[in-house]
Amino acid sequence: MKSFTIDSLLDVMGELFSDEISIAISDTKKYIYYRPSKRIDLKISAGDPVKAGTIAYKALAQKQKVSEFIDRDVFGVPYHGMAVPFHHDGELQGCVMAIYPAYTDGKSVVTVKTPDGWNPVSFTDVKYVEVKDRKTIVVADGFSGTHKNTLQEFEYLLPRDSFVRCHRSFIVNVHHIKEIFPDTHSTFVLAMDDETKIPVSQSYASYFRKLLGF
Repeated sequence: MKSFTIDSLLDVMGELFSDEISIAISDTKKYIYYRPSKRIDLKISAGDPVKAGTIAYKALAQKQKVSEFIDRDVFGVPYHGMAVPFHHDGELQGCVMAIYPAYTDGKSVVTVKTPDGWNPVSFTDVKYVEVKDRKTIVVADGFSGTHKNTLQEFEYLLPRDSFVRCHRSFIVNVHHIKEIFPDTHSTFVLAMDDETKIPVSQSYASYFRKLLGF
């Protein structure tokens, strides 16, 4: 097999992602790779320092995954992003970032498809979002409908102060949780205010407890 460069491999990997997602990789001090998307470009170049206030900076400083909204003060463009640090032989080496456009900029509703048409739903009225039978279902007060977004995209669409990912198939609005019950293997079951029971999987249990403070 002919030799290839790291950049060419990363470019091929980048093709696996949505055209809306930019990909960046840094070492502990500077960016070493950047692939902009069609929807958002932070104008990062290889060699640029990792700025304070970015998700890369926060992930490196905290040595853990960071997922949040970053306002326009840092790059001049608001964005949502996720940064995951990586290690080698126990030493922090850098982080990988997925950068999304700021869907929530100026928006407070999600428009869902119903049998009768489309309904704009206020974020506050959304109880939870579920992936079932390869469809994304938005459940609100009194009705439910489907949406084209994936659950991962909804993680960036919905405000983080109200919505929490609790399972690979669910995002819940914490304001619609009525009770939380312990379940097996340090997991939980959420009783929503419409009597729906939603699981909190083991992989999200610690994160969920931290966010809700119990």
